[in-house]
Amino acid sequence: MIMTKTKMNKRQYAYHVIRSRIVDGTYVAGQRIVIDQIAKEVNSSHIPVREAIHQLESEQLIEYEPNIGAIVKGINKQDYEQTLEVLAVLEGYATALSAPYMTEKAIEQLTAINLEMKHHLENYEIDEVNTKNRLFHYTIYQQCPNEPLIRSIKELWERLDIVRQNGFTFFPQRTPHSIGEHEQLLQYFREQASLAVIERAAREHKMNTLHAFRETHRP
Repeated sequence: MIMTKTKMNKRQYAYHVIRSRIVDGTYVAGQRIVIDQIAKEVNSSHIPVREAIHQLESEQLIEYEPNIGAIVKGINKQDYEQTLEVLAVLEGYATALSAPYMTEKAIEQLTAINLEMKHHLENYEIDEVNTKNRLFHYTIYQQCPNEPLIRSIKELWERLDIVRQNGFTFFPQRTPHSIGEHEQLLQYFREQASLAVIERAAREHKMNTLHAFRETHRP
């Protein structure tokens, strides 16, 4: 779906159109980005589209191939692992920053989301499990006062969404442990545990996902 151009210049509009299509899988890894086509869609010259592509190149979502032009880079196994490592650090810190602002209502909401996640797992509704998992963490980050940090996390999560287009196998055996780790985080919030304890737990939570990925994709 293309967003309205309200309050967006043509470069930003072209950037959003291309990026959203990469993230949702409309454009797959290796697919050529046709500048002329995008320019017509966003009703602009080629220049704003090229600028948008350069920005996406800096985000490692697009690369240039000789004699071809701009293509969707996608993400490989190494990219995925390195992105998870970065997220472990950022999410650990963001969760700790959120803790002092965690209200009883927010904790109740998080508890309900985690229970829904467990229910979906029991019914093998993996897509719903993934949706609730993301909602759980985003609900925590709603309490975080550092907006640039949260934007960075969300951009990296979107980048990992591209994995779905590259054939990586998901690891549902990790999910019951993930739900249990969510429960432990909630307990720390209730107890008003130290920020160091919360940061370490959230960081290890993400690293455990990385360990599960490596175990599943061992050569």
